[in-house]
Amino acid sequence: MRDAVEPQLTTLLEPLFEQAEIGAGPLPPALAELYGGQLDLRRPLLFANFVTSLDGITAVDPTAEGQGGLISGGALADRFLMGLLRSFSDAVLVGAGTLRAESRHRWTPARVYPPAAEGYAQLRNALGLSREPPLVVVTGSGRIDPRVPGLAGGLILTTPAGAALLDNSVPEGVRVQVVGEGPRLPAAAVVGALRAAGFRSILTEGGPHLFGELVGARLVEELFLTVSPVLAGRVPGGAQLGLVEGGPLLPGLDSRARLLSARRGGSHLYLRYRLG
Repeated sequence: MRDAVEPQLTTLLEPLFEQAEIGAGPLPPALAELYGGQLDLRRPLLFANFVTSLDGITAVDPTAEGQGGLISGGALADRFLMGLLRSFSDAVLVGAGTLRAESRHRWTPARVYPPAAEGYAQLRNALGLSREPPLVVVTGSGRIDPRVPGLAGGLILTTPAGAALLDNSVPEGVRVQVVGEGPRLPAAAVVGALRAAGFRSILTEGGPHLFGELVGARLVEELFLTVSPVLAGRVPGGAQLGLVEGGPLLPGLDSRARLLSARRGGSHLYLRYRLG
């Protein structure tokens, strides 16, 4: 995960391209200065945020902590943008593997870029959102630790078997919801459960398997992609993960994206796409 940083309050992102449809937006002045302009996200929206290497790797060792920071190199602009996107969300959605690998992380805006904490709080207040978005974890098996700090006040979506395994181990404040009756959690059922719970703006941060299922079901509407100037490489049969895992999309699913904006921070590129 791309974690906490030293303070920096100057412009982090240089605009290179912006669709004319991008309007004034709700960003407070301090956040607009850091972002290099305005940003607005329509609601409801299911959107994703990832960082990849130049060769498309998101994790060199998916079971190890800090894979996002390893790929991003700890870029301040990447951390700021992660916090900004969390500030727009009603909930942050991750898979069980991401929770296990980042058990000490808290999926809140200020966690990744503390210098902008006040601006993040102002933005959420203007949007009528709670101070921090709750974490939602998807697990079919239920093999997660529900007591990790990041899950405080959060939601676990699971199967009947997963709920049985978690029984009596979930602390107060953490909710468990069974989605469906089978051994798997269809992506559409997961999103449907979140919509029914009142979550309109849903940000997913991984992992690649969950993202692959959401994209395969045509549920992801926007993608924010940080391209880091690093080559990770692959080992045949190795553990490295790409942006989309779990099965091919082409040729069966033509999921071409439309570029909405491009920004630069040093040699990193920050791209925003509309999917579908």
